[in-house]
Amino acid sequence: MDFSPALVLSAAFVALLAFGVPISYATGLASITALLTIMPPLPAISVTAQRIATGLDSFALLAIPFFFMAGSIMNRGGIARRLIDCAKVFVGWMPGPLAQITILANMMFGCVSGSAVAAASAIGGTMQPSMDKAGYDRSYTAAVNISSCITGLLIPPSGAFIVYSLVSGGTSIAALFVAGYLPGILLGLAVMIPAWMMAKKRGYARLPSPTLSQSSRALLSALPSLGLIVVVIGGIVGGIFTATEGSAIAVVYALALALAYRELSLDDIGQILVDTIVATAVVALMVGTSMAMAYVMSLAEIPQIIGDWVQSVSGNWIIALLLVNIVLLLMGTFLDITPGILIFTPIFLPVLVELGVDPVHFGVILVFNLSLGIVSPPTGSALFIGCAVARVSIEQVIRPLIPLFAWSTAALLVVTYVPGLSLWLPSLFGLIK
Repeated sequence: MDFSPALVLSAAFVALLAFGVPISYATGLASITALLTIMPPLPAISVTAQRIATGLDSFALLAIPFFFMAGSIMNRGGIARRLIDCAKVFVGWMPGPLAQITILANMMFGCVSGSAVAAASAIGGTMQPSMDKAGYDRSYTAAVNISSCITGLLIPPSGAFIVYSLVSGGTSIAALFVAGYLPGILLGLAVMIPAWMMAKKRGYARLPSPTLSQSSRALLSALPSLGLIVVVIGGIVGGIFTATEGSAIAVVYALALALAYRELSLDDIGQILVDTIVATAVVALMVGTSMAMAYVMSLAEIPQIIGDWVQSVSGNWIIALLLVNIVLLLMGTFLDITPGILIFTPIFLPVLVELGVDPVHFGVILVFNLSLGIVSPPTGSALFIGCAVARVSIEQVIRPLIPLFAWSTAALLVVTYVPGLSLWLPSLFGLIK
């Protein structure tokens, strides 16, 4: 076996990242460099361009800009405040209630936006003044917001699962969406427990119990926002429309709701369109160049090399998943979630499927791992946003973040080794056999 293409691809990719080249450009340039060891320059460039174009030629990818737009509309349309009021009804009685409200509101906002960064910004920005007034330590509030905002990457609608479905060769998006519910809820609970312990130790006061009238108003106000889950996910699971069609419906629903709340201006709509275009362009370039890299990986037999290594260490799926988790947790600290999915799916999925791991289960494990990566230094996007919202440095937030991260990692291990958490609901709805 000729290892030179694999070595050139790996060395070029790492070197470009080390010099600060954006990851999408590094992926494309490393792919061309590796192809030059196999074919002449002109065919290498042509093949790379062809693979990029082919990678973007997917109807399922249309769902990503629509879900981006729906999340952006909700971020600016008064949704966050109503979800926070609803969360107060359920967890306001707990020690450190404002922290618990942040966690639950992030989970609910994630349900309707699918964006960790949007959740960290919207919920954290709304809650921070109240937490400052109540005397909460900012490093603690930032850590809680950062560690809980990623629940929306598991609880659908999630753009991460759409990307995984594409790269994995067509794993059911509906099955992945439904599979994310229980792991996402488990992650939220895993953050709530240490946040409760830390709040009790610090003696943060409880909130007064809301009256029946206040609770009813809060719940009724949040119901239209949460109705998006029923409309979009229910329609996808029920076979009424595809995930792509559902994403367009999500935009219409979110826009109608924001206009009904009268909290969206024409200027906001213009900025929403700009944000959506920029975010989509970034993801599209990552997807295209990563498809080129996946092609080079297959030519260089990198998945086979990794598979042989994993099986030489252990042919047991339990040990294999432990090794995969370790690699993904380490690499997730340097890679954002989308390029992480695009790079590691073709490497690990064939190996794990051969060992009996369901592709839906691996999709949840992969997204869970890379979600934890974006709350970790040095390059975690959610970490940066959460610190900016709370106006604290990364150094200040690390200490309170450690126990929250440890409990989240424990939840990851439970999801990894209890496949039923990911597969029970899809099986119940007949989405997998």
